Amino acid sequence: MLHIIQNDPEVPPGSVVEHLTAPYLIHHPYRDGKLPQVGDISALIVLGGSMSANDDHKHPFLTDLKGLIRRVVDAGVPYLGICLGGQLLAAALGAKVVSSRWDEIGIFSVSLTDNGCRDLLFRDIPPEFTTLQWHHDSFDIPEGATLLASSPACPHQAFRIGECAWGVQFHPEATEEIIRTWSAWDKSMAAGTEALVAGFKAVEESFHATIRQLMRNFLLSVKLTPNSEITL
Repeated sequence: MLHIIQNDPEVPPGSVVEHLTAPYLIHHPYRDGKLPQVGDISALIVLGGSMSANDDHKHPFLTDLKGLIRRVVDAGVPYLGICLGGQLLAAALGAKVVSSRWDEIGIFSVSLTDNGCRDLLFRDIPPEFTTLQWHHDSFDIPEGATLLASSPACPHQAFRIGECAWGVQFHPEATEEIIRTWSAWDKSMAAGTEALVAGFKAVEESFHATIRQLMRNFLLSVKLTPNSEITL
């Protein structure tokens, strides 16, 4: 079974679930602390959140979640971490997650590296694509991992460790509703909500194309994994 971890009540899976062609379960550890067992997971997607990957003292479930991520990677189970989910992957593998280093909020382009252009997750995605950025923290690339994407403001946009564990800094799952919710977090952002939404709508078609292909590619990694329960 594909499992999705939602870390924050206001950071839902968005368009991720619109483009899944496999059964899935969503967990809410911020509410009950419960996480799935590795043996029950055919693939794992971990979403973003308003907290830092280093905020274990404020959100104790993060310690257990990083432990789960480490075990998932060690077991060769396909993993996709989005924003905080990517930062948690980096932290679980011993890399630093740094605050206020490469902040980005808005709609920006991301460029694939040569390795990214050849990577399964980004197959049939343009070498440069537009996506939503909404982060104050950013990850270092773990030892042994491969950098897959970058941007002028944040050079660490995506990486892969092993054959099927990926972390991305950007938000391919964004929807208009998500943007409006996140804009309300900060009064300084609220004034620019309509402009941000208009910018999103102008490229919404390409957003959907990117997340649709990402999910297709990610599920392909599940299909290639032995003993998978998920079929395309």
